Order: sequence, then structure tokens, then C-alpha cells
Amino acid sequence: MNKYRWQAIVFVLVAFMLGCNEFIVVGVLSDIAKEYQVPVATVGYLVTIFATVYAVSTPFVTILTSRYSRYKTLMVLMGVFLLGNTLSGFAMNYPVLLVSRMVTAMVAGAIISLIMTFASTIAPREKRAGLVSWIFAGFSIASVFGVPIGTAISTSYSWHDAFYLISGISAITWVLLGWLLPRQVEQVQGSIRNQLVLLKDRRIYVGIALVLFTAATMYAYYTYIRPLLTTALGFSNESLNWLLFVIGIMSIISNRISGMLAERNGLRIMPRFYVADIVLLAVLPFVLNSKALGLGILLVMSLIVTVINSPIQIHFLNIAEEEYPQSTVLASSLNSIFFNFGISLGSATASGMLGTVGLRYISWGAAIYAIISLGLALTLNRVIRRHRQTSSL
Repeated sequence: MNKYRWQAIVFVLVAFMLGCNEFIVVGVLSDIAKEYQVPVATVGYLVTIFATVYAVSTPFVTILTSRYSRYKTLMVLMGVFLLGNTLSGFAMNYPVLLVSRMVTAMVAGAIISLIMTFASTIAPREKRAGLVSWIFAGFSIASVFGVPIGTAISTSYSWHDAFYLISGISAITWVLLGWLLPRQVEQVQGSIRNQLVLLKDRRIYVGIALVLFTAATMYAYYTYIRPLLTTALGFSNESLNWLLFVIGIMSIISNRISGMLAERNGLRIMPRFYVADIVLLAVLPFVLNSKALGLGILLVMSLIVTVINSPIQIHFLNIAEEEYPQSTVLASSLNSIFFNFGISLGSATASGMLGTVGLRYISWGAAIYAIISLGLALTLNRVIRRHRQTSSL
């Protein structure tokens, strides 16, 4: 096996590790609440706080560390992540667990940004989109396999052991990165102001808005995927894990489709997917009386709702490399930063819709975000065409 293939595997392993760390709390909420004797809702804030700290801290960490060697920066951040995750395992009370989650959230976004940057540097041009899609797939694999395994460990032994397992994976990944990554890669240093110039480019800020509202589209219904499957569609609790597993598999397939689209300038055909999302989200309330139709729509949406991931990531990286080389790491972080902001917006919308129109019509809030996303996708393609025409003159 050549070195590039090993590097690609480790990059996916990093995404898997980060995904397990981010998602694990969802599967062990009740166990943590029981041990600490606090309400489940209080423990639930761990998810919200993690996403918020992740989104807010990532641009600061990536910008402030850009003057240092990318290899050394990544190795230091991996060390901080390992310490933070291990502290989560040792946490004997809620405040310590909260602080440890904030520590891992502060560095997680910068780690994946650096991994994306290394992937862009190491991968041959024709393989870059495929590698980016596999890195995104690492998060889906974590939700499909990692989180259920962690939950099973928590149920059989202790939720602390689930975090210890993630620390073991993190330590192995850390060693492999130290062995496989190039010590020196070409990088252009720039002041904070010079790096932020990237955000003035219309192709960038329209793309950022598209990422945010795409994530909001997904989480405006996915936040309540469990009650949608059980309460609305009538599936039993016993079948829930299998259904979530199948939805997760669809998400992994979606990442592979996303990679293929990125190789074929997928942003051009992205509006078609948003049109399909709008239709499916609009009709979902009317098919919830049918298990087959309702589940079918949820599976199709899992397949298409985030196919934007790889095309938009390649879009950000290409613009940065060609016109803003000092902002490459910042550009690689934009997707994850604003996807997390979108998660917060979507989940808040889902809660609001649940309280006003009820579970059956929750998807209509997501449909509104899909309409906004469609407009942004069309606008982004128009901006890209204008820029090419101007550049060719």
C-alpha cells in the first residue's frame, strides 16, 4: 500500500475520531444525567455548547496559528484534543465534563481544517474531491458505527469507558499522523487582516450562506428524527436503531455521491437537489400515515440533503489556492464552521415548529430553508459565471 493511501486512511480516521467525540454525548445523555443526578435537559446543553464553541473558536484558532508550521500546529492541537477527551472520561461532576467538552470543541474545528488543507496539498488533483468526500464520510461512519458502539459500552459498563475508547483511537491517530504527514508543506503566511480578505469575495460569502442554510434545512427536521420515526410514522422503539443505521448508511452513500459531483463541477447541478428537497419536505406531512412512503422520503432526503459538502469544500479551497493563498486554512474551515451555525439555527427552528404546528408539520420549516438554499445555489452559480467572464476579458 503506497504512502498516499495510508495518509488518506488516517485522514478519514481523524474525521471518525472527531465525529465520535462530538456525537457520543447524544447516545449517553441519560446515563450522564443519572450519574450526576441532574436533569437530562441540563446534560443536553452539552450538545448546544459544543456546537457553539466549535463554530465560534475555529476561525480564531485557525487564523492565530497560521504563522506556525502546519505539521507542528496539528500535532499540538491533537494533543490538546486527546487531553480534553480523556478529561471527559475522568470527569466526576458536570462542571468538569462541561469544561472538557469546551476544550475539545475549541480545537476540533481547527484539526479538521488542517486535515482538509493537508489533503488538498497531498492528494493528486484528480483524487482531491474523492478524498474530501471520504473525510466527510468519516463523520457519517462515526454516527453509524461509532456512536452505537459507544452507547453499547456505556450501557454495559460506563459512559466513562466510551470516552476512554475514543482517547485510545485518538492516541493511535496522533502517532500515525506524526509518522505519515510531511513535516514541511508550502504555506503562505499573512496577517489576520490579509487572511480575512477572503471573506470579502462574493463567491465565498454566498457559498458560506449556502452551507449555513443547507445545514439548517437538514436539522430543522433531523433534530426530531426519532419522534418522526416512532410517534409520527409508528415504528417501534425496538426497530429504531436499525432505522437510524439505515439512514446513516444513506448518509455515507451521500458523501460518495458528493465526491463524484465535486469531480464534475457539481455546483452547477446543485439547484436540482434543492428543488427535490423542497418537494419532499412539503409533502412529508401528508404521507406520515404510510410507513413505507414516510420512511422512503426520509431516506431519499438523507441521500441528497448534504451532497453540497464536497463541491462547496473544493470551491472554497480552489479560490483560496488561486487568489488568497494566505487564507487556505481559513478557507478549509468555512464549511465546518457555518455548518455548525446552521445546525444551531435548524435545531432551534425545529423546536419552535414543534411548539407551534406540531411534529407532523415540522418539515415545513425545513422547506423554507431549502427554498432559501435554492436561491443561494442559483446566485452562487451566477456569481461564478460572472467572475469567469470578467477574468477572461
